[in-house]
Amino acid sequence: MKRRHLILGGAAVATLGACSPSKFKRYNGPEVTGVVVNKGERKMYLLHKDRVLKDYDIFLGFAPEGHKQVEGDGKTPEGNYRIDRRNPNSRFHLSLGISYPNAEDIRVARALGKSPGGEIFIHGQRHPMRLDKGDWTWGCIAVNNKQMERIYAMVKDGTPISINP
Repeated sequence: MKRRHLILGGAAVATLGACSPSKFKRYNGPEVTGVVVNKGERKMYLLHKDRVLKDYDIFLGFAPEGHKQVEGDGKTPEGNYRIDRRNPNSRFHLSLGISYPNAEDIRVARALGKSPGGEIFIHGQRHPMRLDKGDWTWGCIAVNNKQMERIYAMVKDGTPISINP
C-alpha cells in the first residue's frame, strides 16, 4: 500500500511541476496612480504620483497617427480616460479596458454620422509564441504577454490613463 501511495504521490508532483505558471501575478509595490502613453515614442509609463515605476515599449493601432474618431479607423484614442474593466480571458492573454469613448468622442463621431467604436484595451500578444512587430492592433495598446501580466497586477480599475500624440 505504501508503495502505491509513493508512486501516485510522485506522479502528482511530476504533473504539478509540468503545469505552466499562473498568468496572474501579485504586486506589492507602490500604488500605480496613473498611466501615461506617448504614442509618438511608442512608450507607456506606470506612475506613482510623479515618479515612473515602470516603462514599456508598446504597439498601437495600425493607423497610429491622430486621435480615434470612428469605429474601424485603426487609430488609438488620444485624451484622458480611465481603466474601467479587466478581462482575464482575453483573446490577447490579459487585458485592461480603457473608458473610450467619452462624451466628446461620441459627439464627434455622431456629427460624422458614424459610431465612435469602443472596446479599446491595453492587452498582450495575439500569438503567444511569436513576437509582434510594428503597429498591428485595431486601436488598442499592446505589449508582450509577460509585460501584460505585470501591468495587469499593478494597474487597478479606476486608474487614470492619459494617451498623448
